[in-house]
Amino acid sequence: MNEINANPRPDRFYEVAAFTGTNAVERPIPAIERLWNRGWLRKLLILVVLAGIWELYGQWSDNSLLFPSFSDTMAAFWENIANGKLPARALASVQVLLLGYALGTLLATVLSVLAITTRIGNDFLETLTSMFNPLPAIALLPLALLWFGLGNGSLIFVLVHSVLWVVALNMHAGFLGVSQTLRMVGRNYGLGSLSYVVKILVPAAFPSILTGLKVGWAFAWRTLIAAELVFGVSSGKGGLGWFIFENKNQLEIPSVFAGLLSVILIGLAMENLVFRTIERRTVRKWGMQH
Repeated sequence: MNEINANPRPDRFYEVAAFTGTNAVERPIPAIERLWNRGWLRKLLILVVLAGIWELYGQWSDNSLLFPSFSDTMAAFWENIANGKLPARALASVQVLLLGYALGTLLATVLSVLAITTRIGNDFLETLTSMFNPLPAIALLPLALLWFGLGNGSLIFVLVHSVLWVVALNMHAGFLGVSQTLRMVGRNYGLGSLSYVVKILVPAAFPSILTGLKVGWAFAWRTLIAAELVFGVSSGKGGLGWFIFENKNQLEIPSVFAGLLSVILIGLAMENLVFRTIERRTVRKWGMQH
C-alpha cells in the first residue's frame, strides 16, 4: 500500500485552443445540394424522366394508334385546350366531383360523431361499413340509373358511396386513437358532446382525418371518370370520362391520352396544392407529423 502511495499517477494538463473563425465546423451548402433539398424540384425531375421514357417508347413503337408519343399527346392536349373542349369537360367533372365529395364527407362526419358519442351510433357505423365498404361503387351504376335517371344525380350517388365509408372509417379510427389524457381534459372542462368533438377529438385525430380525406378524394376521382364513361354514353354529355370515350371511338388516341393526362394533372394539383397546404398548416405546424 505504501509503494502505491509513493508513486502516484502524475497529473496531466491539456490546453484548449482558443476558438477562431477559421475553426468553425459549419460549411456553406453547395448550390446543387440546396436545390436537391427542395421536394418540388425532385418531383419535377421524376416527371421529366417519366416523360422522357414515354417519348422514347412512343418513338420506338412508332404506332400512334396503340401508344402515341409524349410529344403527340402534348400536341393534342394543347389543341383541345385551345378549342375549349378539354377545359369545359374538366370543369364539368370537377364540379360534380366537388359536390359528391362534399356531401360524402358531410355524411361521414355525422356518422363518425354519432359513433364516438353513442353506442348505437358506433354499432350503426360498424354495421354499415362492414356491409357497404367492400361494395364497389361501379356495381351501383345500374341502380343509380334506375333511381336517379341520367345525369348528375346518378353520378353524385356513386361518388357519395365511394367517399363516405373510407372517410368515416379513418375519422372514427382517429377519434378512437385520441389519448385518454386529452379525453379527460375535455371532460374536466365540462364540454358538451359537440364541443368535445370539435375542440378535443378533431384536432387530436386530424392526421387520420386528413388521410381519410385524401383517400376519399382518390376514390371519388377514379369513380367519377369510370362512371362518366357510362353516363356520358347514355346521356350524350359528360366530363373527362366522356371526352376519353368519345375520342376512343373516333380513334383519336393522342386525344385519349390527353384526357388521361388531364386526369393525372388534376390529381397532382389536388395532392400538392390543396392537401399538402392543409397538411403544412395543420398537422406539421402542430408538430404531429414530420
